[in-house]
Amino acid sequence: MPEKQLKQNNKKYQKPKRIFESSGSVVPEQAYYVPLDNVINSYKQEIKTMVDQGRYFSMFAPRQSGKTTFLYHLFKELHKDQMYAAVLLNFQKYRTISIEQFYAQIQKYLYRQLTDRLTALNCEKLDEITSFLDQHRLTDHLSFGDLFEKLNRIIEYKKIVIFIDEFDGIPREELENFLTTLRDLYLEYKGVKQKTLYSVGLIGIRNITKLIVGGVSPFNIADQVELPPFSLENLHDLYAQYTTETNQPFSEAAVKKVYEATAGQPWLVNRLGTILTLDIKPGTIEPIEEQDVNKAVRRLLRERNVHFDNLYEKAKLYKETFVKIVFDHVTYNPDDEDQTWLEQYGLIKNKDEKAVVANHIYKERYIGTFFHEAKVPEDLSITSHSLPDGKLDMERILLDFEQYIAQIGVRALYSKDKPYEKTGQFLLTAWLYQFVRDGAGDLRYEVPSGLGRMDILLSHRGRKYIIETKVNRRNLSRTLNEGIKQVAGKYLATESAHEGYLIIFDARTPVGEECEPQYHQVGKKKVTSFVIAVGRSD
Repeated sequence: MPEKQLKQNNKKYQKPKRIFESSGSVVPEQAYYVPLDNVINSYKQEIKTMVDQGRYFSMFAPRQSGKTTFLYHLFKELHKDQMYAAVLLNFQKYRTISIEQFYAQIQKYLYRQLTDRLTALNCEKLDEITSFLDQHRLTDHLSFGDLFEKLNRIIEYKKIVIFIDEFDGIPREELENFLTTLRDLYLEYKGVKQKTLYSVGLIGIRNITKLIVGGVSPFNIADQVELPPFSLENLHDLYAQYTTETNQPFSEAAVKKVYEATAGQPWLVNRLGTILTLDIKPGTIEPIEEQDVNKAVRRLLRERNVHFDNLYEKAKLYKETFVKIVFDHVTYNPDDEDQTWLEQYGLIKNKDEKAVVANHIYKERYIGTFFHEAKVPEDLSITSHSLPDGKLDMERILLDFEQYIAQIGVRALYSKDKPYEKTGQFLLTAWLYQFVRDGAGDLRYEVPSGLGRMDILLSHRGRKYIIETKVNRRNLSRTLNEGIKQVAGKYLATESAHEGYLIIFDARTPVGEECEPQYHQVGKKKVTSFVIAVGRSD
């Protein structure tokens, strides 16, 4: 037996000393910690370099993505240099307080941290600084600006750096004044090497550089920094710390599987680490393998926790856009309001100029939740809805969908007393999703085609199923003919397909009335139409 393997066999499981943190900031003595890679500005400068050069910066990232942890360790890193006096403020609880209370809170924490740091540094002018701070009261943005102008005359050879976490919590009515004051201080002392307020960092979930107040951005002097997720290397390092403590390894395939499922989202990475080591394979030196990660992901997808609950509240505000991004390969648009909010909450990201869901777990969790709300049966059998040659039996699938609409009630399809095509399209998408959810195919809707946009394109085992939806409000024959022409003349031709499907939600036929499918031959193209009654009887 090789010596390396013999040593491994002689190892025993050791109880871990730390945990995978999934609540609050990470304290390395208590939880596994890795510094994030590639935290840079548009000039490819790292944060420490930016601070050394006296730059102001803003950093935005979703909640539970490591902002506070990153900030805390940057704070400690700066204090290894006696030139720096770093101050860490948090505005999380300030949104509803008065302006006077706001500046009183800043004074309380700013003065205390500044005095403590200068005391630790044996600052020669500590008595003079303390005397000044005892007399100077922060009451508004003007007194805040005066503070640093006067400190500039007292303090020499020390650099004050202020980090403000949860900056989004600032009272809205004071936003312009506060940012404008910081901007004025930056511009006034930009070319001065010996300045007291040396660097400022604002951290929040919103992109602060995009805040527009009074027609202009009051903080457009700041570098924009995005906090990246964990890299694959970060995951290796994080899980290796656990292995060192316990002797239980993670296989290479397992680490890659976690990365594929989470895209490096820190909370998800840590939560899966906990599930894997405490629930799936606890108290052993048996390696954690790829199949263990699959089990952990399934367990996490069924879990109730604050992280998922908070994101769900955000996702449902932009449900239609979120669902569209899941299926439509939507172009990323930084000026689209819905996309901007979904991105700031961490639900989507820009990937190769497409808006995509941030990671596989969020995609499965929330699309599954939205479809579950549509009350689609989750036990639809592919076997019972397939033909002998392996093709999906679309006629059976769509007839069963008609029965489903009759069961859930027609009101689900109405908005302000009018039949809503997008609702019907969403319900149909939820229904069809059951046949591709296990990776057997792909489902998209409003798909760009050569001559228009197809409503739904379902791919299953190499075959394409093209489905168009319409709402009939007045003339069924006209709606039917227009739909047939659209499917056969546009979509089947451009997709080199011979068969397509047309769903008409008929508002003029009372719900519950069954309609037989109709077959339409247009040259060599075949269109099967289904008229689904959604008329209200009241």
